[in-house]
Amino acid sequence: MLFKNKLWGITMAQQFAKKLYNSARWKRCRAAYIAKVYGICERCGEPGYIVHHKVVLNSRNIDDYWVTLNHSNLELLCVECHNKEHMSEGAATVEGTMFDSSGQLVRCE
Repeated sequence: MLFKNKLWGITMAQQFAKKLYNSARWKRCRAAYIAKVYGICERCGEPGYIVHHKVVLNSRNIDDYWVTLNHSNLELLCVECHNKEHMSEGAATVEGTMFDSSGQLVRCE
């Protein structure tokens, strides 16, 4: 179950990943992966924007580089495909929210 942090407007589950996503090593890994797949969503073929982790990041694996920075655990998705991934059964988001092109959880309008 995810708990909403009203101060920051993001889920507590995302708080532990903040350091990773702001790190230079993640930004280099992300850029290299996007270049590797030519910037194309790996599900629909549209331009991709979000580097998605296939194995969901959590507080136990966030420091495991084989999970966080391993290209075999990454997938480039467009915003629509990423939202579909997280809106499916057992999703990390709740109705009325979605991920924007930078991967931030926002309210749907």
